[in-house]
Amino acid sequence: MKIPLFQVDAFTAELFRGNPAAVCPLEEWLPDPLLQSIAAENSLSETAFFVRRGGRFELRWFTPAVEVDLCGHATLASAFVILRRVEPDAEEAVFDTRSGELRVRRQGDLLAMDFPARPPSPCAEPPGLAEALGAAPREVWTSRDLLVVLDSEAAVRGLAPKFDLLRRLETFAVIVTAPGDKADFVSRFFAPRAGVDEDPVTGSAHCTLIPYWAGRLGKSELHAWQVSRRGGELWCEDHGVRVSIKGRCVLYLEGHILL
Repeated sequence: MKIPLFQVDAFTAELFRGNPAAVCPLEEWLPDPLLQSIAAENSLSETAFFVRRGGRFELRWFTPAVEVDLCGHATLASAFVILRRVEPDAEEAVFDTRSGELRVRRQGDLLAMDFPARPPSPCAEPPGLAEALGAAPREVWTSRDLLVVLDSEAAVRGLAPKFDLLRRLETFAVIVTAPGDKADFVSRFFAPRAGVDEDPVTGSAHCTLIPYWAGRLGKSELHAWQVSRRGGELWCEDHGVRVSIKGRCVLYLEGHILL
């Protein structure tokens, strides 16, 4: 069996930047253990699999360790493959996922994702969080993930977390954010319990970051950078129960998996 494989750098216009995602178009769904094995073998933060159903696509995402309920950069990468190779004349890709219907539209040289908002609520600081991050939070909020607010971009960039301690926290992942020097806000994303110590650029985290920063800054259109080593740029809009997350993609690799 030959399965098409694309590797796409998402949320960037430059190779070797942004967040690399593997994208595998399928004719029909394979057994879940095989999908998980492929994701582990790819050894990227996410591998996306999609199956065409009429004019729509069923879409699933796997880290090297687990299936997740929402992934931004691999959705952006999947839409890029569909709109570049599968349906090059289409203006939009529509996905059915564990997080409901997701749409990705062309918008100039950007791809705009329509995602559910996940606004955070204030919460108490979990024991061990400051020690795990190596920094004292200014604020702590919670949604699917913990949202930790620091004072400056320099503080976010300078973090050197202890991942063994982060794994002990009762949360899927930890988002760390602060006001940006040249953007509205910056962030980093740590998910060692999901098999990803640090994700380079995380679209799903912005489902929480956008409502937080829109409320704090009093504006609905936001410019963001995820300041991991690879780095990535996002243009965001708050629409209440939904958010728009825009970015660019670059194709790095095209080939086949042989099973």
